[in-house]
Amino acid sequence: MSIETTPSSSPDPEWERVVAAYLDTPAPQPALQSATTAGNPPPLPADPMGDTPLTPAWTKTSSGWKQRGTIGRTNSVRAFRKWIRRQHTEHGHAAQTWRGLRRTLLWIHGTEGAQITAARHEVQQAQRDYKAAKWAHDRRLMPGKEKDKRRREMEGAFADSVTAMSKYRSAQRDARMRRTLRGLAALTPVAGVEGAGLHLLGAPGALAAGAATLAALALTGRRTATGQLYTDRDAKIGDGDRMTDDMVNRVYRDARVITSDDSLRLVTPCTLTADGKAWQVVFQLPSGIPAKKALGAREGIANGFGVSVQQIHQTRGDREDTIHLRVSLKLPFSSKPTRGPLLEAERVNLWKPIRMGVNLRGEEVVTSWVERSGLFGGEPGSGKSAAANDLLLAAALDPTVRMYLADGKAGADITPFEPIATMYDTDGDPDKLLAILQHMWDVEIKERRALAKEHGSRKLTEAMAAVDPRVCLAVLLVDEWSSYGAAADQKTRQEMERLLRLIVQQGRALGIISLAATQKPDGDSVPTGIRDILSIRWAMRCLTPQASDTILGQGYASAGHNAQDILKSQRGVGIYMDGEGAEPELVRGDYYDDDEVAAILDRAWVLRKETGTLPLGPMDRLRAAGEDGEILAVLVGLYAEGAEMLPAARVTEELAAAGYAVTADRLAVLVPRTDEEKRRQDVGGSKVSVYPVAAVRRAVLNRYGITL
Repeated sequence: MSIETTPSSSPDPEWERVVAAYLDTPAPQPALQSATTAGNPPPLPADPMGDTPLTPAWTKTSSGWKQRGTIGRTNSVRAFRKWIRRQHTEHGHAAQTWRGLRRTLLWIHGTEGAQITAARHEVQQAQRDYKAAKWAHDRRLMPGKEKDKRRREMEGAFADSVTAMSKYRSAQRDARMRRTLRGLAALTPVAGVEGAGLHLLGAPGALAAGAATLAALALTGRRTATGQLYTDRDAKIGDGDRMTDDMVNRVYRDARVITSDDSLRLVTPCTLTADGKAWQVVFQLPSGIPAKKALGAREGIANGFGVSVQQIHQTRGDREDTIHLRVSLKLPFSSKPTRGPLLEAERVNLWKPIRMGVNLRGEEVVTSWVERSGLFGGEPGSGKSAAANDLLLAAALDPTVRMYLADGKAGADITPFEPIATMYDTDGDPDKLLAILQHMWDVEIKERRALAKEHGSRKLTEAMAAVDPRVCLAVLLVDEWSSYGAAADQKTRQEMERLLRLIVQQGRALGIISLAATQKPDGDSVPTGIRDILSIRWAMRCLTPQASDTILGQGYASAGHNAQDILKSQRGVGIYMDGEGAEPELVRGDYYDDDEVAAILDRAWVLRKETGTLPLGPMDRLRAAGEDGEILAVLVGLYAEGAEMLPAARVTEELAAAGYAVTADRLAVLVPRTDEEKRRQDVGGSKVSVYPVAAVRRAVLNRYGITL
């Protein structure tokens, strides 16, 4: 492969055009606005094109020099140990020097020896022919004509013998001349180097010149008699060797991806990444070999490079025959995660793409969640809740976003979000989840559909939100659907599934972002009809390839995207698929501990209070439900802490004092009671009709879906 370069002294119009176009492109508006960087444009990258010939800026920093020094020391120690081990083999330097000396002598001797041998054979044959002709001529009692014929044959054989001898002597002279010239060509540099070293530096110079001669001979004898190189057979990245074209071809042949007669076409040279953490190369497979075959051979490829499976990362290119290969020098994502960006963000605009984590190359993975939905899955402790938090915390810092949260496992993951959530369930109660879904379908979807029609559009957009504060996004999270399904009866389960499917399908264009998280990704945990329409997938560590395929889609595990390969120590790491056609990639989500989550949510609460978007509490929602709701709100307030029931007469009196003339019949309609609750109770020594607080709460829940 050749790389065309342009001298630095001469202008390159094509390069100037590309760089000018790059610099003229406006930077995308970030979703996060930091208190320290707000208003300042992001710095331009040092290497806009990412081309290898340019020197990365990191190499000029102290940390860059330190990192390269550390890598250099490690590789030097590995290389020396490997050099010691190879000395007793045919690839040792002594064996190479001996082969180089033999090959040099054979080159000096040349092929003239065969020509001399052939000329000598001709001389010997001509002499035998002359002797035979002379013997035939010297025979007696032969007629005169026959005698003359024999004499002519003898004279011709003698002439041929003289000619053959002349050719033989000429071949000897030519061979001596050619060997002398080749000998001078081989020995003159050696003598010149030895003489110069001895003349300039004395004995040390002579030793250095001798070492250079031996090195030249070793280079000449580098290949064995079978043509094999040491690096062709034993070089491994895990042993500190550099990635080379020959190494890549050998590894893919040994892994049975390509045959021994095929070779890969390298589109880019084998280069070390800018941070010094991995080798990377882009190559094209031979004709007829699908990319799936290479993606499914990770174990064999890892064995060839001498690294673990987790250090091999392959992705398809723009074409089916193109593979992007990255081999990490260390286990990726084994270090402590960096500080999350939301800790410094003043607020977030969820209409714009947000950061979900970093990939293997250390690049931010940015995703737009508008008109999208997501599925997070993985075994317990794999970090899926922390990954879901990346979106929930970003949504919390956008004060216009409404949040509907439900946790089927009744854990504490969404408990910190309660003060800012419009509706939530942290008890794993199917009735509460059904109430949330029913509210979203009856209220949210209805209001949003009316807003879209009002603006003359089929969907809600950021442009509408900029001019109409009623237009906003909403986030629905259902964690552990299977727990809700197991606790609900069949009718409730079917209704929940119907509503969730409708919300995911129709809410996408109306600004509703639906999320599902599960520990056991199968058809029971998230219904198939719902799972198939969730566009963004994030598969954390799974126990089986089938579980990984359940999250990402059928066939991804066999194509090299198997979440079972993720180690338990790599928490928060998963195979991320953004649903826009790009290949899935390994991504580590940003991690926020409990104190950091609390700090972010405190700031989110303040933001929502300042903008007036804090969700209404149960009592506020009840009062906003109309006159009956106001009456029930007053009624709830009559019950002092610990009071279980109130006499009916007192209830009507207190309501009248509050300005609501409620008759006993109307009160009985507002607060239905069971037969047991209608029985008179002993209050102050008298049997009177009472209204238990449980009946009031039940009436509020049944009429308005509000839990008190």
